[in-house]
Amino acid sequence: SNVQRVDSPVTVCGDIHGQFYDLKELFKVGGDVPNTNYLFMGDFVDRGFYSVETFLLLLALKVRYPDRITLIRGNHESRQITQVYGFYDECLRKYGSITVWRYCTEIFDYLSLSAIIDGKIFCVHGGLSPSIQTLDQIRAIDRKQEVPHDGPMCDLLWSDPEDMQGWGVSPRGAGYLFGHDVVAQFNAANSIELICRAHQLVMEGYKWHFSETVLTVWSAPNYCYRCGNVAAILELDEHLDRDFTIFEAAPQESRGIPSKKPQPDYFL
Repeated sequence: SNVQRVDSPVTVCGDIHGQFYDLKELFKVGGDVPNTNYLFMGDFVDRGFYSVETFLLLLALKVRYPDRITLIRGNHESRQITQVYGFYDECLRKYGSITVWRYCTEIFDYLSLSAIIDGKIFCVHGGLSPSIQTLDQIRAIDRKQEVPHDGPMCDLLWSDPEDMQGWGVSPRGAGYLFGHDVVAQFNAANSIELICRAHQLVMEGYKWHFSETVLTVWSAPNYCYRCGNVAAILELDEHLDRDFTIFEAAPQESRGIPSKKPQPDYFL
């Protein structure tokens, strides 16, 4: 389903962006799969040095423990975006061909667009869309495609909350800015208590919007290895009571140096 059902207790995570050693740090503080049930809200690749390792680890965990990890699509899970922001080049550098990149981008098309926890917490990478009022309208989208430049599927992955009324033009050039009244309407129409999303760097790791009806979670510490931010994950218990765990980037000495030499030619 485009709105993947997830049961609590669950730990909700934001962008990772190829920061493999920080993902390992996340599992250290949040608990290993399958002991902990995880929901990752997209943007596994690009910008960090280890997009291949990051995405393949999450994928391997999904294959091994399908009921204990949920992966939804971010705006970077796209052929076009990954050709600009690093994943394509990383695959080419590590494997000497784009075959791995092609396989991964095919998988991107199958990732769900959103998730709903206990019918009450709606999780999506970016935000809302003026063409979507109900969850059923999300369920009706044909998601097995490259992320379009506009329309509902694009908006879910690209939009941002903004302190305003109604809808605004997004400075990102895709998606929209949406205000608190839009959120109130959507949540009421779908009996939702909270919209949980990622997509925006938050220096403190998480940020509330609109009287705690929208939450941004960011899970890439010291983003791009220079932003100096902390990261957060949201732990929800079986009553949906919330607990945030803040963590910092993995220590420098635990990081490998990105390999410059091509990997063996298994995939050529």
